[in-house]
Amino acid sequence: LRIYIHLIQNTFWERTEFHPDSSYRMESWGDTQRIEVPEQVSGRADKVLAQLVSGVSRTRIQQSFDAGRVWRDGQKIAKRERVGPRDLIEVQLIESFESTLEPVELPLNILFEDEHLLFVDKEPGMVVHPGVGTGSETLVHALLHYCEESFGQVGSVGRPGIVHRLDKETSGVMVVAKTQEAYLGLVQQFSERSLRKSYLALVTGKLKMPSGDYSLPIGRHPVHRHKMTILPSGKDAVTEWEVLDRITHEFSLVQCRILTGRTHQIRVHFGDSGYPLAGDTTYGYKPAKFPGLHPPRVMLHALSLGIRHPLTGDSLEVDASFPEDFSNFIVEVAEAGRRQSES
Repeated sequence: LRIYIHLIQNTFWERTEFHPDSSYRMESWGDTQRIEVPEQVSGRADKVLAQLVSGVSRTRIQQSFDAGRVWRDGQKIAKRERVGPRDLIEVQLIESFESTLEPVELPLNILFEDEHLLFVDKEPGMVVHPGVGTGSETLVHALLHYCEESFGQVGSVGRPGIVHRLDKETSGVMVVAKTQEAYLGLVQQFSERSLRKSYLALVTGKLKMPSGDYSLPIGRHPVHRHKMTILPSGKDAVTEWEVLDRITHEFSLVQCRILTGRTHQIRVHFGDSGYPLAGDTTYGYKPAKFPGLHPPRVMLHALSLGIRHPLTGDSLEVDASFPEDFSNFIVEVAEAGRRQSES
């Protein structure tokens, strides 16, 4: 089989000592504060707020911006936007309380690490951060065990170090901040869309072109709130794609480059276009169309991530090996196609 065997590599599991007495803060948000910018005051929104809100650290101000909890005249604003006299600013500040969120010893495949950040190859089936019903086997729980105790105070409390996410069933490379300086630098790069993100997707249907792009806006589904959908009022979303291999006339291995980072972006774009990802029943995959084939999950893998190191400025490009369940299913698809052509 010619399907990118060179991507399949050995993985190495890393562990550290367990800290059973550690506990970490979970987030809650205080009441909305309304502040009118006085005369003679103007500048970047985060710096102005840090000047006007007494007794609050810059970190808490940054967390409010990162969480989208700062508004001007009812509209969310970014920390880099300028504000001036008589602007009405509303802000919610994070408040913390003790939680039972504790380190859990789980295997991690570390791809790259230094004192400020690490790249991890997330397994399919692992949830990135705690939420309702997620249990205690998330990537955050594993990172709390792997990293120094100060890691629990990096970035947004409740999801320390996390600057982006992958869906539960998506495998592949993620970057995590280990220090507050790295966290703020990475958040800025994601906000500026200066990163390079590449994915592999196994899509279904008869793709007519060898490459293309999708640019329809994406928003929350108005009825099914767990889903995203194409909406004229949604946020801009751009996905470039290229067919790497046509496994059969109904399955193609596609490499995608996303220029934005919307929730479920690749899945929504391909599903809306009539080419849902194998296994993605949420966005249009119909198991009955492919009898005998059983995708183990949504067939999507974050192949590579390129960033500028937030402290050194060096360019970093990290790849995640081709996952075994993905390659095994491609073999299954290819074999089914061969049998069908012979019958």
